[in-house]
Amino acid sequence: MIERPKHPFRYFDSLVVVFVTVLLISNLFGPKICAVGPFRISGAQLLFPITYIFGDIFTEVYGYAGSRRAIWLGFFGSVLMAVMGMVVVWLPAAPDFKDQAAFATVFDFVPRMVAASMAAYWAGEFANSYVLARMKVWTGGKQLWSRTIGSTVVGQLVDSAVVMTLAFAGKESWATILNLIFSGYVGKVAYEALATPVTYFVVNRLKRAEGVDVFDIKTDFNPFGRGSEGEEFVELGEGETGGH
Repeated sequence: MIERPKHPFRYFDSLVVVFVTVLLISNLFGPKICAVGPFRISGAQLLFPITYIFGDIFTEVYGYAGSRRAIWLGFFGSVLMAVMGMVVVWLPAAPDFKDQAAFATVFDFVPRMVAASMAAYWAGEFANSYVLARMKVWTGGKQLWSRTIGSTVVGQLVDSAVVMTLAFAGKESWATILNLIFSGYVGKVAYEALATPVTYFVVNRLKRAEGVDVFDIKTDFNPFGRGSEGEEFVELGEGETGGH
């Protein structure tokens, strides 16, 4: 299920480590509701949109196969953290451990929320990667901004709709659920749009450092696939950035 990219990339593994770290931290911050003026946002929203920026970078620089590998590693890491959190909370506390309630508040992940979050992450990230990879071929590797924003428009819609529906259906009114979907969706898309200059900078630097530009010409977009067949590697000369 988790394949290694066939091109010897220099920075891919390090970026995956940062990506998974950001994802896990976002999950820990998620339970806190923050007040920003009249608005209420989850603590996760401060960091979680960055995972979609990473998703864009992985797909744009390393292709769909590289992005697929990063998504699955993030998924497994999040599931492991959630399961271990529930197990450790459920274990009897030692008599001299006085902070069980506080510990449980942070780490007692509700199974329904875990399932909703993991399903939303999985579906949203793969939708984001697929759209960006296809748009890259359609645009001939130009107009990066259209791909990063376009893929986020799709991926974040899938993510927001799935997580809010699975988490709150039957508990909250559909009016409330739609409000949560809309509010979170608009905020995440705006976040990524504002980060476009940073995405441009990182993508261009990485392409120069790796020396190739990856196009998913005939790639198998099956999320459960293992190979990277169908990718076309365009060698870049010094100073080239893949036509952006």
